[in-house]
Amino acid sequence: MNTESACSGAKKLYRSFLNKLVRNYLIGSLLAVLVVGSTMVLTTLDVPSEEYRRLVFILLSSLAVMAGAELVAFSRHVHPIRLGILSSDADLDMLRKAYIQTHRLPLLSVYRILVPHLLGLSIPAILLTAWMLNKGLLTFPGFYMAIAAMGAFLVAGMHAMFDFFLTAAAIRPLLLELKMSAKEKFQVELDAGGHVFLSIRPKFLVSAMLMGISPLLLFSLAAQIRLKSLDSAMFQNYWGWASIILIIDIAFAYTGARLITLDIERPISKLYDAMNDIKDGRMTKIQNIYSDEFSKLVDGFNMMVGALELREKQSQAMLDSYFVTLAVALDARDPYTAGHSLRVAEYSELIGRLCGMSPEELVVIRKSALLHDIGKIGVRDTVLLKEGRLTEEEFDQIKLHPGLGENILLQIEPKDAMAVLLPGVRSHHERYDGQGYPDGLAGEDIPVLGRIIAVADAYDAMTSDRPYRKGMASQVALLILDEGRGTQWDPVFAKVFVEHMRKQLPSIPKHGA
Repeated sequence: MNTESACSGAKKLYRSFLNKLVRNYLIGSLLAVLVVGSTMVLTTLDVPSEEYRRLVFILLSSLAVMAGAELVAFSRHVHPIRLGILSSDADLDMLRKAYIQTHRLPLLSVYRILVPHLLGLSIPAILLTAWMLNKGLLTFPGFYMAIAAMGAFLVAGMHAMFDFFLTAAAIRPLLLELKMSAKEKFQVELDAGGHVFLSIRPKFLVSAMLMGISPLLLFSLAAQIRLKSLDSAMFQNYWGWASIILIIDIAFAYTGARLITLDIERPISKLYDAMNDIKDGRMTKIQNIYSDEFSKLVDGFNMMVGALELREKQSQAMLDSYFVTLAVALDARDPYTAGHSLRVAEYSELIGRLCGMSPEELVVIRKSALLHDIGKIGVRDTVLLKEGRLTEEEFDQIKLHPGLGENILLQIEPKDAMAVLLPGVRSHHERYDGQGYPDGLAGEDIPVLGRIIAVADAYDAMTSDRPYRKGMASQVALLILDEGRGTQWDPVFAKVFVEHMRKQLPSIPKHGA
C-alpha cells in the first residue's frame, strides 16, 4: 500500500469515526433533551400558549449555547487523535498520544455531557427563566426551576451513559488503525500498558443505578407538579411516600448492580490470576464452574494452557536432546571418554535428588553437568588425546577448559537460559581446600553446581578406563572420595553420594563414617 492510498484510507476511516460520534450524540441529545425533556415540560406544566412559546425560545437559546461549548470541548478532545490519524509525517510519540487519547474518549464523552453540555444548557435556561419570571413573562412557581435542574441532571446522566458505550464501540476501528500504523512505520506494538481507564465495577454500578433510579425519580418530579395543581391535600404527604419508594428503588438498583458486578468480576479475576501464573512460568488451569458465556471463555483458556503445556514439553524435550547431542559430540573426540558427560549428569542429578533439591534445580544440575567439559572443544587433540602423562605445560592447557566452556556458553542465546549453567561449567575443578582451578575458590565460595559436579566428575574419571591405566574398582573410588571429603570435595555432597553408592554395593566396607 503506497503512502497516498494509506492517507486516503485513514481520512475515510476518520470521517466514518466522526460521523458515528455525531450520529450517536444527536440520537442521545434528541432522546434526552427534545423527547424526554420537552415532553416532560409540555405535558407537566399547565401554562398559556404564549408561555409555551417563550419556554421553546429558552430551550432553543440554551441549545445554541450548549452546542458552542460542547463543540469547543469536543475539538480539544479529538485534536491528538486527528493529528495521529491524518498526519502523514506523524512520529511514534504522536501515534502513542493518539492511541491513549482514543482510549480515553468514552470517559471524555461523559465529561463533555456532564460539564459543557449540561452547564451550557442549564445555566442559560435558568438565567433566562429567572429573568422572564421576574418580568412576569412566565407565571409558574419559581421552585419549578429547581425541579427542572434536577431533571436535567438525571437526563444528562442517562445521555452520558448511552454516549459512553456508543463511543466505546466507535473507537475500535480507530485503535486498530493506530496500532497498524505504528507497526508498519516504527515496528512498535502500541498498547495501553495494562492501564484500566474505567474498571467494570463503576461502569456497571453507575449504569445500573442510572437505569434503575432515573425513570422513577423523573416521574416523581413530574408527579409533584401535577399533584400540586390537582390536589393540594394529596400533595401534603407526597414526598413522604415518594421518598420511601425512591429509597427502596435505590436499594434494589444498587444491590442488583452490585450482584451483577461481582458475578462478572469473579471469573475475570480468576482469569487474570491464571494469566499472571502463566507469565511466571506456572501453567495454571481454571476450574470451569460457570454456566454462562464465561464457561466458553474458561474452556478456551484451558485449551490454550493445554496447548502451551504440550509445546513447552516438546521444547523441553528438544532442548534436552540438544544438550545431550552436544555432550555426545564432545565425548566422541576421545573413545576412552565416550559417555562420560552423560554419566556425570546422571551422578550429579542423583546427588541433587539425595539432597532434596527441587525438580527445577535438578534440571539445571543435569544440563550444567552435560556441558561441564564443553570447553575441551578448545583444547588441541595432541593434548586432549595424549595417551601418556601430560607435561606441566600441557596440563596448563587442560586447565583452561572451564573458562573456555563458560565463554562458549556466553555466546549462546538466549543468555538468560545459559546463565544458570555457567557456575557449574566454570567451577567443577575447584577444590574445597582452595587448591583447585581456575579461580582457586574454597569451601562454600565454590558454587553449589561446581561442588556437585566435582564429586560426580571425579568418580566417573576414577572408574573409567584410560589409555595409560585401567579404571579403578568402585570400592576404591568411593574410598578416595570418602577420604577427600572436606579437602578436595564438598563434605556433604561427597558423603551422600558415597553412602548411596555403597548401598548399591553392600559388600563394600564403609570408611570415614
